[in-house]
Amino acid sequence: MNINQATVDLVKEFEGFRAKAYKCPAGVWTIGYGTTAAAGVGITPGEGMTINQSDAEAYLQAGLDKFADQIASSITAPINENEFGAFVSLAYNIGPGAFKKSSALSAFNAGDKAKAAKAILLWNKAGGKVLKGLTRRREAERKLFLTPVGSNFEGRTSVVQSKTIQASAVQIASGAGAGVAAVGALDGTAQIVAMVFAGVVVLAALWVMRERIKKWADGDR
Repeated sequence: MNINQATVDLVKEFEGFRAKAYKCPAGVWTIGYGTTAAAGVGITPGEGMTINQSDAEAYLQAGLDKFADQIASSITAPINENEFGAFVSLAYNIGPGAFKKSSALSAFNAGDKAKAAKAILLWNKAGGKVLKGLTRRREAERKLFLTPVGSNFEGRTSVVQSKTIQASAVQIASGAGAGVAAVGALDGTAQIVAMVFAGVVVLAALWVMRERIKKWADGDR
């Protein structure tokens, strides 16, 4: 599976471009967009080394492609490009070996995407300490993981912002309105049939709304 631009942008944002080699919080020499010798892409960062942005982007893409190939075979459940991208970003940061042993991967392969999304958040420590930068990155990866492919999702802060919830509310209002109209405009059997139909519409919309709220609670936003 190809690595989409959303994944590249996420990694670039959190790795940040560093023209001069530096030691990361774990004490590993790093350069460019988080490239280390362990990436195995043809560069061994060390003290005093410098790099330009164009080369850094090339090493980043090579690293992402390599890590994607390394983790792809361990993913046994159907996966979309945003889910895959989130996993690639995670593996790029923690290493493919750690990713393959992660609860995020095992939960995903077991079919529990909600649990997999939450498990991504666990990888927010370096040297045994929780780091704000890693916490923010894990949250961004989780958000990408849960983003429907092809959407312009920017992050919702309330369940009422869900298009499904909004559409269900309109459907409920329409069904209720139809029931009221039936009482005033019809009589006898026709009135009963119309009211029953309106009730079915309202109940169906309520069920859809309930299911969407459950998914929201599980982290699917």
